[in-house]
Amino acid sequence: MSPLTISLVLGGAAAIANIFGGIIVYARPWSRTFLAYFIALGSGFMLATAVVEMIPESIRLAPRSAPPLILAGYFIVHFFEHSWPAHFHFGEETHADEFIRRHVAYTAWGGLMIHTFFDGVAIASGFMISTWLGTVIFGATILHNVPEGFTMGSIMLAAKEDRLRGLSAVAALGVSRIAGILAMGVAHRQVSYGLAISGGVTLYVAASDLIPEVNKMSGLRIALTVGLGVLLMILLRLLFFAEM
Repeated sequence: MSPLTISLVLGGAAAIANIFGGIIVYARPWSRTFLAYFIALGSGFMLATAVVEMIPESIRLAPRSAPPLILAGYFIVHFFEHSWPAHFHFGEETHADEFIRRHVAYTAWGGLMIHTFFDGVAIASGFMISTWLGTVIFGATILHNVPEGFTMGSIMLAAKEDRLRGLSAVAALGVSRIAGILAMGVAHRQVSYGLAISGGVTLYVAASDLIPEVNKMSGLRIALTVGLGVLLMILLRLLFFAEM
């Protein structure tokens, strides 16, 4: 299969993970503690992917233009997730009063749509460069897709939206990710730029979205879970290159 086809298939799998996370908001088969550990594992894996793979590779491909594009990716998500919405964080939304006005919830939804769009850009860029890079970026993405869907569903629930609208908002995140993959397919000649921007996005999501949520829990185990996510990515890297 072509890199674009692989990216689209995996983008569909990520969308299913989003929807599953949204369903949890209503069904609650997992405890909040389990979700926190899931976020911790994903944050470590994403952080390692951004720092060890995405950012160095983008600088190798475009030494002069990559650094400002990495910064641009970081601040794009910062604006759309945290400056534009009045209130946003990953995990269960416990501040329902912040979302009484529905337009605030939809503004947060728009911020997450920008985030998932660049998830798609990152996945497609990775597979266009190498199978390894695409695989590890997808791994970093899928690990935070369930919490992402949980977050969006929780926000819509806090805004008094019904189940159908809540899950529709969650499903739209998957559509946005597919749009990012397709956009990168059209702009495949700018793959180095796409990787640099998405590297900044990935760094932001790991360090500024997920890690702060992890830090709300105290104790050695949650910190070690973040480290486990980092170690998992490093071990996969060693195994992949050992087989080459």
